[in-house]
Amino acid sequence: MTTQTDQSEITTLVDRYFRALDAREFTPGWADAFLAPDARMETPLGTSEGAAAVRATEEALGRYDRTQHLASGIVADTDAGTARASWNALMVHVRHDATLFQVGGVFEAELARTGDGWRFARMAVRAVWTQGRPPGGVGEAPARQPSAPRVG
Repeated sequence: MTTQTDQSEITTLVDRYFRALDAREFTPGWADAFLAPDARMETPLGTSEGAAAVRATEEALGRYDRTQHLASGIVADTDAGTARASWNALMVHVRHDATLFQVGGVFEAELARTGDGWRFARMAVRAVWTQGRPPGGVGEAPARQPSAPRVG
């Protein structure tokens, strides 16, 4: 059962993580406040774990001059020191040439409660839509086929 305190702490973790990405203050150990040491990150750029996940995040953001990540609809379910959470995200990326690449996506995460609070053990993002030219190595979000009309 998810308590109001757990929901609030997980929501705050998501918000602070997104703000940290946009602030780009990647001092050594910055990710310790958000990620378990062996965290697994799954993005359109690939999958990485632990320290490699932190480096991959920093490298991905380095492709842009500025970013803004917004989360909404954070839903968490907790059980005995673990949690699952999901949320919608709007991610705006401003390239160094001032052009935009935007993504509307859905995040899914598994979290572990540590002595320092909740930390992401696994985080995956799926693009629902994109606008603009994606960075190298990333395809466009899949086009959705129209639903078949209901009969009957």
